[in-house]
Amino acid sequence: MAERAALEELVKLQGERVRGLKQQKASAELIEEEVAKLLKLKAQLGPDESKQKFVLKTPKGTRDYSPRQMAVREKVFDVIIRCFKRHGAEVIDTPVFELKDFDIAGNFDPMIPDAECLKIMCEILSSLQIGDFLVKVNDRRILDGMFAICGVPDSKFRTICSSVDKLDKMSWEEVKNEMVGEKGLAPEVADRIGDYVQQHGGVSLVEQLLQDPKLSQNKQALEGLRDLKLLFEYLALFGIDDKISFDLSLARGLDYYTGVIYEAVLLQTPAQAGEEPLGVGSVAAGGRYDGLVGMFDPKGRKVPCVGLSIGVERIFSIVEQRLEVLEEKVRTTETQVLVASAQKKLLEERLKLVSELWDAGIKAELLYKKNPKLLNQLQYCEEAGIPLVAIIGEQELKDGVIKLRSVTSREEVDVRRGDLVEEIKRRTGQPLCIC
Repeated sequence: MAERAALEELVKLQGERVRGLKQQKASAELIEEEVAKLLKLKAQLGPDESKQKFVLKTPKGTRDYSPRQMAVREKVFDVIIRCFKRHGAEVIDTPVFELKDFDIAGNFDPMIPDAECLKIMCEILSSLQIGDFLVKVNDRRILDGMFAICGVPDSKFRTICSSVDKLDKMSWEEVKNEMVGEKGLAPEVADRIGDYVQQHGGVSLVEQLLQDPKLSQNKQALEGLRDLKLLFEYLALFGIDDKISFDLSLARGLDYYTGVIYEAVLLQTPAQAGEEPLGVGSVAAGGRYDGLVGMFDPKGRKVPCVGLSIGVERIFSIVEQRLEVLEEKVRTTETQVLVASAQKKLLEERLKLVSELWDAGIKAELLYKKNPKLLNQLQYCEEAGIPLVAIIGEQELKDGVIKLRSVTSREEVDVRRGDLVEEIKRRTGQPLCIC
């Protein structure tokens, strides 16, 4: 029996490891290897006729979130939503969730919404404090103009564009080999593309390309470069131009983009001094898609649109990993005060007080044991991060007061019961009245 129990524990641990790897989106090879180990352990375990097991699984494509994970998710969403609302966003609910759409009509400067989208992106990433980041920008018109002057056939524009878009994960030589070997592009054409797409910089690069004798002669590319120059002027006014890089390799493979495109990546610290920071993955992206909405208009009118999306799942994973490394505690509730008792037989008094606090809008709770020890109640507050304890005792009941204790400082004061709500709200920064 002892051997079986030990083997069952190994199966349990290995199952948890497999589930963890799947949640972390580890490589398929590693997951297959660990699944094989799990099956081998289960085979050693064999059937146990004395037990009827029920296996609970989450539906395919979904996952469960623990209270800790949900607390992280809510904080991330709170940062994102507050940022959008600060910029005048309205909330909508659709089957496919888009965090932000701008409704624009009449005469306007199309670069202002693009600049504001980039400002929002930078504000969100800065507020989340998940590390240094860089926002890459380009323009689909510049890409198309570049392909044209380099000699890419019209029929190959999109497939070559998808190859260029891999430069954040592959070397130029690998991308060139794909273009030439797999997609049939002439080597000299690929070389001309390479001269452009390996360039990145700021507004000075835009100005340099405006003087390019070939690129500046292409109408599409010229329009894109002029708009990018204006965009950088607005980004400087918003104070974020140092976070933006004009990157000719950014292609964003989706066909519906018609102008400026952008993508934010987190940077990891260089291994050695003098090396450039390396990107560790996209966490936000977007761009202009002036032709998309018009597809659904019976009259085919052109509707200017710009939008961005935030990679919340990747951000959640990054935040969770950071918290684990720093061993930081995460509050899983928003409880402001625990209603506690100092002696036995005070359950009814605790219930009365917690109900009063709930009715006054205070986030409060109590332990459900009939006669919990005061020490256990205080320890629960420390573990859960609850800042205040409202302690009821026989003497307090006689005196008409509640002992209010600060969990961190351990200071206690007697507060008249009628003044308790106001004192808790004052200490927690909650509004004293709802108007």
